[in-house]
Amino acid sequence: MKFGKSSIRSSAAILGLGALLIASPAYADRVHVAGKQTTFYTVSKKYGVDVSTLMKANPDIDPLNLHPGLRLVIPDPDSGASPAAAGLQAMSKARAVPLAAETDSKTVEAWGKTFNYDKTLQVKATAYSSAASENGQWGAVDYFGNPLKLGTIAVDPDVIPLGTKVLVTGYSHPGLPKEAFVATASDKGSAIQGNRIDIFIPGSQSFVSDFGYQYVQLYLIK
Repeated sequence: MKFGKSSIRSSAAILGLGALLIASPAYADRVHVAGKQTTFYTVSKKYGVDVSTLMKANPDIDPLNLHPGLRLVIPDPDSGASPAAAGLQAMSKARAVPLAAETDSKTVEAWGKTFNYDKTLQVKATAYSSAASENGQWGAVDYFGNPLKLGTIAVDPDVIPLGTKVLVTGYSHPGLPKEAFVATASDKGSAIQGNRIDIFIPGSQSFVSDFGYQYVQLYLIK
């Protein structure tokens, strides 16, 4: 088990919202209807919008509770803000222009390689180092006693069983591969409960702590 975990940064302040969607028909096609596999990460990739910008444009939507039929405002990728967000909230009980939902897929591609997966999860991620203060009396080893290494993640076994292989995507940190990496759920910690993971990153404690917290997309691969 891991006890000390990296500090969690406060979320970015919500950007100011502009004119109503009903008064801005140019944004009528900037609403995405969530499908069964929709996450903020998949929508950000589809429209070329940064995940944090997308979250700011939808401040009332819980990123861990997206469900089919939910309407997400897609902000202009160049503006970093969403003039349509207030309008979407005002029209939450009205019918919007019908848009195609995201189609289901059971493959994901990274580094030119295709992975088959059983399901996806969007989780809140933190990171930990090999520092003694973060690993307690057991030292820098995972739950099974293996040395911590890149590709080790701590999970809640009730959500992700120990031993599960996952493709981790949607993060940003210089100590991790740029696009994605395959990890094994081989550790757990008292602070890691529910849709949470803790990613081991080699390096100093201060270097690792720059990860803060991020919402990442997991593919539970076969």
